[in-house]
Order: sequence, then C-alpha cells, then structure tokens
Amino acid sequence: MEERELNWVEMRRYARSKGVNPGKLRKTELIRAIQAAEGNPQCFATERRDHCPETACLWERDCRKQPAVAPAGSEPA
Repeated sequence: MEERELNWVEMRRYARSKGVNPGKLRKTELIRAIQAAEGNPQCFATERRDHCPETACLWERDCRKQPAVAPAGSEPA
C-alpha cells in the first residue's frame, strides 16, 4: 500500500491526539510541534532532509517537497 500525506483536517486531528494544540500554527510549525511531542527531532523541511536517516517518518514525502527552512530560534549560519 502506498503511503499518502495527511490532509489538513487529519493533520490537526493527529496533532491533538499527541497533545499538541494546532491553534493557528502553520504547517511546518505544526509538524515540528508534533515531532517534539513524539520525542523526535524537529527536522521537518530543514537541511536534514537531504541526508535524513529516518525511513519510517510520517512526514517524509511532504518534507522532501518543502523548501528548507531553519528551525525557529536558530541562528543563521
């Protein structure tokens, strides 16, 4: 069975199931908040995607399509 991306409603429902209040978070912020709640690196749509070791990540397909953005609070290199 081919993996598919969650739509916005499913993503918000999934976030709530992980204890994350989606509020007005943008997609990248929401996914990173979910990653944090799960105890995973907050790496969605970062430079890590080019060499990511995670093969079973729920966000992998979508991550690779997004432009790389530095995590919030990080300093530019």
